[in-house]
Amino acid sequence: MATANLPVGTVIDAQAVDLPVFASRYPNLADAGLGAEVISCTDEFFAAAERMLQPSEPVFIVGKFDEHGKWMDGWETRRRRNGGHDYAIIRLGLPGVIRGLDINTSHFTGNFPPAASVVACHSETEPDETTEWVELVPATSLQGNSHAFVEISDTRVWTHLRLSIFPDGGVARLRVYGQPACNWDARDPSVSYEVSALANGGRVVAYNDAHFGVPTGLIKPGRGVNMGDGWETRRRREPGNDWLILELGHAVHVDKIEIDTAHFKGNYPDRVSIQAARVTESTDQSLVTQAMFWPELLGEHKTEMDAQHFYEGEQIKPIGPVSHVRINIFPDGGLSRVRIWGRLAKD
Repeated sequence: MATANLPVGTVIDAQAVDLPVFASRYPNLADAGLGAEVISCTDEFFAAAERMLQPSEPVFIVGKFDEHGKWMDGWETRRRRNGGHDYAIIRLGLPGVIRGLDINTSHFTGNFPPAASVVACHSETEPDETTEWVELVPATSLQGNSHAFVEISDTRVWTHLRLSIFPDGGVARLRVYGQPACNWDARDPSVSYEVSALANGGRVVAYNDAHFGVPTGLIKPGRGVNMGDGWETRRRREPGNDWLILELGHAVHVDKIEIDTAHFKGNYPDRVSIQAARVTESTDQSLVTQAMFWPELLGEHKTEMDAQHFYEGEQIKPIGPVSHVRINIFPDGGLSRVRIWGRLAKD
């Protein structure tokens, strides 16, 4: 789907855009829901910079104005009359290796920046005048009301970004897709860890349907804030069931599982089960086929609406160490969170 030069007010469906592989494979490290924050910016006269980090898709509301002018869903600076350019410094929600960026100017047409650049740093404290920045994206041309996807090949771990726009204007959303950093070598192998969590390297590999919600929400911290904060499939009108595959941050011997249906009341699954295996070499696509034949880690269990379900002890089958799980929901519906805890398996 081409997204440039659409009429003002057109809603751009992110699922309809031709996403690069990094945007579907990795989580957004600049998600405000993960704690990402704009720590400083040169200007935000028309629209607050923090709006760039919202997990929702940007919207355009006809006729909505505030005391500074037209309300815009994103970051927008005033028109520069004295040279220079604007920038915003962002602390990522999770430190990680950045695989790609999406600089999204949805609904910004006559007020988008002609170009943007991105630099990054790794810092235990907030950046200051002594911080050494590394260029990830040189000044790159932007179009109005469109997505600018940029793949990143640098494999270092970053904590902060500085987005510069030349000279001024508006950016609806900044997405920073990457793999959260996690040092397992320093962890105690006798302790049980939540290896499904984004912060611990958990990753959504594949799913058969995600008509509602964003599947990455399943492994975010905390409980879901509403019904849109999780994974929900369409209403199934044919035989079978829906499923989703997770890669764990480290192979473990599973000792506890949580399935949370928070906020899902008339649309929670009737039953749930989990298959699992330890996989050493594979592609995401081949995992989809392999997963159909993995042994059961958790047999079918009835679920209840808007509730946390915990499974441990004899409910979890002794199938050995696992690195990937397939969550099956019968026949369809929505889950808010899935958590897998376990003791680290030896390499």
